[in-house]
Amino acid sequence: MEDSCGLITPEKLPVPLQSVEVQVDVKDHVATVVSTLLYQNTEEKPIEAVFFFPMSSEAAVCHFSAKVGQTLIVAEVKEKDQDREEYDDALSSSQRAFLMERSDQSPDIFSINVGSLPPGESASIRLEYVTELDVQADEALRFCLPAVLNPRYQPAGQISLWCWSRERLKSGSATVMSVPSSLVPYDLSFLARVQSARLVSKVESNCTMDPLEFLSQDHTSALVKLAAGHKFDRDVELLIYYKDTHEPSAVVEVGWASAEPGTLMGDSAVMLSLYPEFPKDMSILIGEFVFLLDRSGSMSGSHLARAKDTLLLLLKSLPLGCYFNIYSFGSSFEHIFPKSVEYTQKTMKEALKEVEKMQADLVGTEILAPLKHVYSQSCIPDYPRQLFVFTDGEVENTKEVINLVKSNSGSHRCFSFGIGGGASTALINGLAKEGGGYAQFITGSDQMESKVIQSLRFAMQPAVVDISVKWDLPKGVSATVMSPPLISIFQGQRSLLYAQLTGQNKEAAEGCVTVKYSLAGRPTENKLNFSLKPTEDTGLTVHRLAARSLIRSLEQEQEVCRGQIDDAKKKKMIDLSVQSGVRSSFTAFIAVNKTSGEAVKGPLLRIPLPLIRTESKRKRFHFPKLSLKKKDKCTGSAAHVTIDYFELHGPHRYEYGGPRSREEQGPLLELVSLQTASGCWELEPALAKAVGKTSKDLEKKRPSTAKKEVWATILALVWLHGLKAEAKDEWELLVMKAVTWLQSQNASGLAECVEAANSLLGCSVQKTTFGI
Repeated sequence: MEDSCGLITPEKLPVPLQSVEVQVDVKDHVATVVSTLLYQNTEEKPIEAVFFFPMSSEAAVCHFSAKVGQTLIVAEVKEKDQDREEYDDALSSSQRAFLMERSDQSPDIFSINVGSLPPGESASIRLEYVTELDVQADEALRFCLPAVLNPRYQPAGQISLWCWSRERLKSGSATVMSVPSSLVPYDLSFLARVQSARLVSKVESNCTMDPLEFLSQDHTSALVKLAAGHKFDRDVELLIYYKDTHEPSAVVEVGWASAEPGTLMGDSAVMLSLYPEFPKDMSILIGEFVFLLDRSGSMSGSHLARAKDTLLLLLKSLPLGCYFNIYSFGSSFEHIFPKSVEYTQKTMKEALKEVEKMQADLVGTEILAPLKHVYSQSCIPDYPRQLFVFTDGEVENTKEVINLVKSNSGSHRCFSFGIGGGASTALINGLAKEGGGYAQFITGSDQMESKVIQSLRFAMQPAVVDISVKWDLPKGVSATVMSPPLISIFQGQRSLLYAQLTGQNKEAAEGCVTVKYSLAGRPTENKLNFSLKPTEDTGLTVHRLAARSLIRSLEQEQEVCRGQIDDAKKKKMIDLSVQSGVRSSFTAFIAVNKTSGEAVKGPLLRIPLPLIRTESKRKRFHFPKLSLKKKDKCTGSAAHVTIDYFELHGPHRYEYGGPRSREEQGPLLELVSLQTASGCWELEPALAKAVGKTSKDLEKKRPSTAKKEVWATILALVWLHGLKAEAKDEWELLVMKAVTWLQSQNASGLAECVEAANSLLGCSVQKTTFGI
């Protein structure tokens, strides 16, 4: 999003931001985030300011309030038909009004119309949301506070230029201008409290922190603070490590004392974190991999570029002996091979050559026809079909598409990817649910490559079937499940289940949940015994996420039915939304100060703010100076002023994954592109260029007894482990394939090659990394 998001003046200049204060309460696998932002209207007339901010698809806003001058206004969730009428009435009667609703252009952007802000007046905005924390490959829980959430300060006298159009917005190619951190006149106050039933091992951050402060002797709670003077010029990322993170756990949370018993907010709620156990010796599944890539017009620009880069990583990561094919679709569809072919060096090169030619030139988004063609192809015996679907939009026939996947669910698994904020949640989730696969949404600070490779890992695991969840609770206590049913289980995947606990039994203080399933024909059972006693914390994070889970399920059903949903379910969504403070498609936040007798003087202006997607965190862009006409405020005459587009700094992006082109990823993709289907690299000038050396350097350092392919492969592996460790989630599978190839060579002098590669590249990778 353009960094002048926040409060906007009539001239589309940002209202100056005075301070940012953020408090985070982490409870096991979820977090409550409270951001307080202070602005001041420096204009000479009142404005109707608009505040825009991005929100992760996993988050739910549950509180919004604003203090203008001495007036405090707190928002409430109401039906949309009511809230707009109340908002307009408030403005017409010179009252201050605040309205927050989901943007029509993107479900991950929320807009707050802050109403009338008098000249010289300050506005303090308090925003609270709850979110689930992602689990990383090393079992860390990741919390990220996007820097773009808090707008960049614009120095006086400089103009904020819009790099936007409807076409660029649709394609996701609009860019962001940002101010160097040296010009940001405010600091970020950031405090996080971490609490879990398990020991907090450590907390890491990409920002400088004060020493971790433990709040209990058993180290189950801790306090995290950023060092004083931190400038909010980058995303704030926390990696939280618990002892035995993979162990299943439960958090029971007490309800509101003032809420009606029998309602979600009046009863206790439980969150279960489940990690089903798989055998450690589980073999890799060698199957048929079919990729469907959206080439509609909206995929132009960074969407398609990143998807093509991801296909490169996917093809390099496929296991030897599998079969594959690639389809692309729009208003029509194409395929690289008439039917799936065996994965070899020849077929891989041919596929990559065709992928490189792909353009977003197939107009619409018609996925039904290519799906029918895929299903018309006979499955290859003993090679289970794994379908990967990439799209950034929605389709008119969502229900028909999902039903087609469902009718073929016995012969394949479907892994779906929604790219950007405009992807249909009903389509993406429906494909995975009915196809027994896994859905991923690639927005915000997410990296597309790592998420897709994670799904490839899942696709290479045997299918889990016959999943059931059984609750055993004391007499008088019942559970109303708020989460959708478990439809797939994968090694390394955490499943969060929410339920409302109704009734009490003071004599029995323990419940049990049993998850049963079949893996590779082997019946498996995992049990979790948990205490029904609520935690001491009186927060409502679990309740609100439980409400969000059920509301989201009902919304997806509504979207599949093209907006139609029966009155009973609509009422259930509205009631649950109003109770929990978590908005739904039928509700929005509305707050009106009805007690103030003061009228706001002067004309009131409404400022429409277009949505701007941001650019990469890894590349800096410089734009030329432009000469524009600007009306002088004092004389009223037009004058020419020369301004600069600001340089893009740090991770201020809100397009999926911070779009990285092939050039931006630089040597990493170049090195990956050189790997053969068997897993090895060849000693060639392109390899030398990728690792930043010359061919002469490589030959000079090569041990005399080492074969060229062995030396080249070890060189590539040392470079990846030593210099690209942060991208491990992206290259781990193709490296596993390379190590397998090395071990098959029975070559001598491997340890000597590792030592030579470390010396050449300035690394210190251990030979045991490669099983040597």
